[in-house]
Amino acid sequence: MKEYKYKINGNNYTVAVGDIDENVAQVEVNGVPYKVELDRAKPTTVKVQTPRPSAAPRTATGEKVIASKPAAAGAGSVVAPLPGVVISVNVKVGDTVSAADTVVVLEAMKMENSIRAGRDGKVTAINVNAGDSVLEGTALITLE
Repeated sequence: MKEYKYKINGNNYTVAVGDIDENVAQVEVNGVPYKVELDRAKPTTVKVQTPRPSAAPRTATGEKVIASKPAAAGAGSVVAPLPGVVISVNVKVGDTVSAADTVVVLEAMKMENSIRAGRDGKVTAINVNAGDSVLEGTALITLE
């Protein structure tokens, strides 16, 4: 038994708490035994609210943000090797590039990837802008 000493309204009480069986406790106050019925705690239920998924982002004109994969990229196209976000376009229309030149920087999986021209040529078209999301196989630059 655990024993406690209380002073209530100037009166001293010695309370001993014995066994508790289900919701009935054996209590002794100043040597007088009592059976004390305890309130049963109501089980608490936790309601978890999951957030609803939001709609895919769209541009001001209502088009999807991610550019669609082209039907067939031309022979002179520099294509995205993996899906990602265009960080920068390092060339402009009319520039002459060599095969080893970095023409676009693409961020994919939190890493910046330098996309090289792959062959010598002249830039005839730039199909993406910085900040665009692209899929694998999307034509980024067209070379002549």
